[in-house]
Amino acid sequence: MAGLIARNDIDEVRARVDIADVVGDYVTLKSAGVGSLKGLCPFHDERTPSFHVRPQVGRYHCFGCGEDGDVFSFLMSQDHTTFQEAVERMAAKIGFTLHYEEGDGPRTDYNARARLIAANEAALAFFTAQLTTAAAEPARRFLGERGFDPAAAQHFGVGFAPKSFDALKDHLRGLRFSIDEIVAAGLVSQGDRSPYDRFRGRLMWPIRDVTGATIGFGARRLLEDDKGPKYLNTPETPIYHKSQVLYGLDLARKEIAKGKQVVIVEGYTDVMACHLAGITTAVATCGTSFGVDHIKVLRPMLGDSAGQHVSQLGQIVFTFDPDEAGQRAASRAFAEEQRFASQTYVAVAPGGLDPCDLRLARGDDAIRRLVENRRPMFEFMIRRRLDGHDLDTVEGRVGGLRECAPVIADIRDRALADGYIRNTAGWLGMDIEDVRRAVAAVRRRPADGAQGSRAGGASGAGQTGSGHNGDGPVVPEEPQASIRSLPDDPIARMERDAVMAMVQQPQSVGVPLLVLAASATFSARMLSVVRDAVIANIDAVGDRAWLDKLLGDVPAPFRSLVQELALAPIPARSDEDLAIYCRGIVVALVERDLLARKASLLGQLQRTDPSDQERRADVQRQLMDLDAQRMRLRADTPGA
Repeated sequence: MAGLIARNDIDEVRARVDIADVVGDYVTLKSAGVGSLKGLCPFHDERTPSFHVRPQVGRYHCFGCGEDGDVFSFLMSQDHTTFQEAVERMAAKIGFTLHYEEGDGPRTDYNARARLIAANEAALAFFTAQLTTAAAEPARRFLGERGFDPAAAQHFGVGFAPKSFDALKDHLRGLRFSIDEIVAAGLVSQGDRSPYDRFRGRLMWPIRDVTGATIGFGARRLLEDDKGPKYLNTPETPIYHKSQVLYGLDLARKEIAKGKQVVIVEGYTDVMACHLAGITTAVATCGTSFGVDHIKVLRPMLGDSAGQHVSQLGQIVFTFDPDEAGQRAASRAFAEEQRFASQTYVAVAPGGLDPCDLRLARGDDAIRRLVENRRPMFEFMIRRRLDGHDLDTVEGRVGGLRECAPVIADIRDRALADGYIRNTAGWLGMDIEDVRRAVAAVRRRPADGAQGSRAGGASGAGQTGSGHNGDGPVVPEEPQASIRSLPDDPIARMERDAVMAMVQQPQSVGVPLLVLAASATFSARMLSVVRDAVIANIDAVGDRAWLDKLLGDVPAPFRSLVQELALAPIPARSDEDLAIYCRGIVVALVERDLLARKASLLGQLQRTDPSDQERRADVQRQLMDLDAQRMRLRADTPGA
């Protein structure tokens, strides 16, 4: 695998991409003055636009919720990609070749990845076109029997691979993909003599990454003479890793992030059934069990972090078939439950139906009720363990208690654990204290000796999530400076606007004027901190990393203020007006400071002994210098 993307390449992509074009795909932006756009914030609900984008700076900032960042952080938040994926996506958008740094130096294999994705996209177009052919009648019949019409097939990109050893291969070769690329994409297999199509006579589902790029396929057997497995997926490739992919996530990611809920189902048709029934947060694993890498993919979408209040926690709902395979899947999911801070649930359909069959038999409402009637994971696992015992006998009740105690002991939230102790006592028909003692005995066991237990789950109210037991001291966050925390008076507003001009338009203000502003006094002290950062980086005026340098120099509590000052709209109707305004407002700040200094010198002159001619002459020279500076400022400032 390639290593880290070269720093210079990241900066180059950031500079070349127009952030307004990218954000505009998600937010309707309108002009908010020269060089500034605004719209409704995609990070929180609002009715009045407070989300601002400045293409020249390459950043966005919401004055309502405080979200701030560049084009990469925006994509990471909206599309839930990694930083590297965001950079690669933008590099592909502008046709820029990335270099990757490893121990042996730069690499340029990003184009290879792009070619593999392009091959898969071309294969997808081929398969979807084949679905309308006469040979695809078994595929259309399969879909129809499961309640999926042509519109549903089109929505999910379902296609058909013809029963041929070289139809796809020849098609891709005609599009100038090399055999090596087609093999590397997992679309053909290498035979003893020559490569041949991997998928033949099968119903095809595209497997896409979180950005919507096709990286592989899932294929369902249709024909009686097909002796292969019922489901055949793309093998591991440079772009497809089944343990890191969830089918349907490209369609579900926005709703998952919005509703903070994801529904994990077991098959492609189950995902289709759920989405068509209105459960648009459904996803499925691709030929593997739900595991750690899937959790990593979902966590940022759910806002899944330790220390959240229960009202903010996301929900992970697992659906399992009631057969033995489904029960094993439930046990595996339960083993990973502690990795979530979000609440985990289980939904099992009545009658042993999977979501696809449930929708077919009982309609869309049944799918929605399935999710609505979910049960907490802890309850599901306790009841499942109790189901294996005859609770009408003393032996059965004791055996059930021994199996359930480790589950309850793993619940970190003691209030939640106490609730399950009471419920389990009722289910067993035993005294609450007997159950409490059994749970306490499990908790006292050495960590390596506990049987059937695992690191505690993070479900339920008021818990801190995995990796933190809540016993440590709470470190209060430093208060963040912001425009809203500035005094609301004419002097503070003028100071704010002057520093805003220095931050946003240092070239328009000019280095000589910035130097004069270095000694200006501020009634709003926090603005002087930002001004000092401007002066400290005066050699970087005009540098495209100007804002990053300012953010790097101010103390952490002031970074939000810098971001707001950099993104706030400036009242100007044209670039010419903008330059005049920015210079004029900084001149006003400097002139105010010069007047204050003149008043101070005049006071000194009045207090100086008339006989101290040397002191009086020095003060008068300073007064003359101040008047000369004011005259130069006015001469250099149109309209002053």
